[in-house]
Amino acid sequence: MRAMILAGGLSTRLYPLTKQVPKPLVPVVGSPNAVHLIRYLTSYGFNEIAINVHYLADMIVGALGDGSAYGAHVEYLHEKELLGSAGAVKQMQEFLGGDSFVVIGCDDLTDMRLDRVVAFHKEKNALATIGLVEREEVDQYGVVVTDASSKITGFQEKPAKGTERSKFVNTGIYVFTPEIFDHIPAGTFYDFGKNVFPSLQQAGAAFYGFDARGAQWHDIGTPAEYRAATADVLTGRLRVPGISVDGDVWIGRNAAVAKSVRIDGPSVIGDGVQVEDGAHIERSIIWQGSRIGKGAVLRDSIIGMNYNVAPGAILEDAIVANE
Repeated sequence: MRAMILAGGLSTRLYPLTKQVPKPLVPVVGSPNAVHLIRYLTSYGFNEIAINVHYLADMIVGALGDGSAYGAHVEYLHEKELLGSAGAVKQMQEFLGGDSFVVIGCDDLTDMRLDRVVAFHKEKNALATIGLVEREEVDQYGVVVTDASSKITGFQEKPAKGTERSKFVNTGIYVFTPEIFDHIPAGTFYDFGKNVFPSLQQAGAAFYGFDARGAQWHDIGTPAEYRAATADVLTGRLRVPGISVDGDVWIGRNAAVAKSVRIDGPSVIGDGVQVEDGAHIERSIIWQGSRIGKGAVLRDSIIGMNYNVAPGAILEDAIVANE
């Protein structure tokens, strides 16, 4: 079975972290999120995977290779000019078009039962299916409205509190039949959310939302969601293939942590990080290769790759990275 990971974006919502590292390679508890996604897809039998790349493309290809390290075969679409989410998928029509296929964003992290989403899609004889999760507060999400049969009847983009027509939000996890390509023009910028989905809904197409209530899902493309996703993995609330966590502090390979250091979870100390005497790390994420100076204090902060935090520095609710 085949799938596509959408990975061409510029990752601006995570600046300055992604000035140096493209969003597919943002680490979640020691591994790039794209690796988590490949493992997630292969665990459901999706071993043929396309990935579109644009921003820092060589870094992504170098990190993921041909996918064989993760039990997959990866095909890359190098986009010189970004053509939107649907436009990228359209360019991989020959690769994807033989049967129903899955599309997922590179910033998704989830334990949603993909087999159930695909089974629902086929039972409904759907053209397109969106995986949906419930959120109590939906003003920062794309809201999806469905009828009693789960057919999609409307959308709201980040509705003001109290105006939402649904508590279901779009996860960016999609299942399509090959006929979806008839709804995407070639060679032009085209987006699923802005172009394809509204036209399907207005046309009354076989367009459904799968209720994945109870599944854990995060869009790690914002600092707040990235921290929340990391915390959920560390505490075991979100189980990710290939990661074993014992306790809510994860320390990577070749990290050096002085004995007098205090670390309060949920926190991540990445590969090769050095934490010097007297430092206090609380609810923070430190990317690989960084150094935390003597007596430094980090609370609710994210430290980018190979960054040096000065001795005695105090960082609270901060995001710092080399640019």
